[in-house]
Amino acid sequence: MPLETKLSAVSYSTLFSLPVIVSALGYFVDVYDLLLFNIVRVPSLKDLGLNAEEVSRLGGMILNWQQAGLLLGGILWGVLGDKKGRLSVLFGSIITYSVANIACGFVQDVEIYALLRFIAGLGLAGELGAGITLVAEILPKETRGYGTSLVAGVGLFGAVVAYFTVVLFDWRTAYFVGGGMGIGLLLLRVSVFESGMFLQMKTNTAQRGNFWALFTNRRRLLTYFRCMGLAVPTYFVIGILATFSNEFGEALEIKEPVLAGQAVMYTYIGMAVGDLLSGPLSQWLRSRRKAIGWLMTLNALLVTIYLFGGVSSLSLFYALCLALGFSIGYIALFLTVSAEHFGTNLRATATTSIANNVRATTLLTIPLFQALKPTIGVLEAGALIALVCFFISFWALITLDETYSKDLNYLE
Repeated sequence: MPLETKLSAVSYSTLFSLPVIVSALGYFVDVYDLLLFNIVRVPSLKDLGLNAEEVSRLGGMILNWQQAGLLLGGILWGVLGDKKGRLSVLFGSIITYSVANIACGFVQDVEIYALLRFIAGLGLAGELGAGITLVAEILPKETRGYGTSLVAGVGLFGAVVAYFTVVLFDWRTAYFVGGGMGIGLLLLRVSVFESGMFLQMKTNTAQRGNFWALFTNRRRLLTYFRCMGLAVPTYFVIGILATFSNEFGEALEIKEPVLAGQAVMYTYIGMAVGDLLSGPLSQWLRSRRKAIGWLMTLNALLVTIYLFGGVSSLSLFYALCLALGFSIGYIALFLTVSAEHFGTNLRATATTSIANNVRATTLLTIPLFQALKPTIGVLEAGALIALVCFFISFWALITLDETYSKDLNYLE
């Protein structure tokens, strides 16, 4: 067998190795638990006795507590991933968010609900960044884009399962299911091996997991912010357009009520398809930046149609949510770019914190949306926030370096 063929066979066999599969399943559970509150926000808060105004206001507050947990956890788990290893994060994070989600099934008041979503967010923060870092390091550069897309594509279907779990059972049972899946996945992780690059780095005297090192070098700092900027529109779509889709439906005067949980589900189906295709697209184009740029441009067009396209039917609205999801289906790709921009001693710190900093942008966008909509209207508030998000993302895309086929075995 020719050497090139042998290398190709080895590369593609590692694509479906246990670490890749377990990382994909881990992200599946992560997305299930992360999006569950978005889906059960209205029914769970109504069940706790809140009126419509309180559901919107306090629901946004609880979501922001969850996002605050993600923000803090992104730093903590990222540092731990570079100091103790990628696997330590994958074990610790899943235990934390599984226990918190089971506890959510017993909640009786808003304050405890917010605290538990904060703890869940803290745990969920470690899953995606550590998984992408591990997969990026164990796969050869010829299949790295495929592997990270596989992780995200499989993982994002967790939102679909979350939606149907809520349809089939009540919201409390849905939390129990999420926590149970996490505990079950924990058993699979026992057989996963650590990244060879990390093990090799442990023998080096280079400082590992220093979060502040991201801010002490101008080039590194700008790279860090640019990587975050790439994905700002993704969580505008998820955190504003999908989560508050019931309010946008009313503003568009759609006759039938828009179910926010269903809109979130369609958005995530689209994202899963987009993430499965964006990695291979970047391999085909031999460019991460071009693949992200195509999807980002499509996203900007679809957001404009969503807000000002005069959508009047429920079926068309949900179809647009599906298309919007597809256009932001570059989450794995932007995290691959993040991992490729930093050395092994800072890779988990950067990638994990970047992933959760982007998620936590809702800490700014949701309060801004809530503050703007009484004065300028729901659609106009959404448009103003979208304008800022796309300005940041296109600036990041234009100024960021290309990382396709980059060798990752280096230190900062």
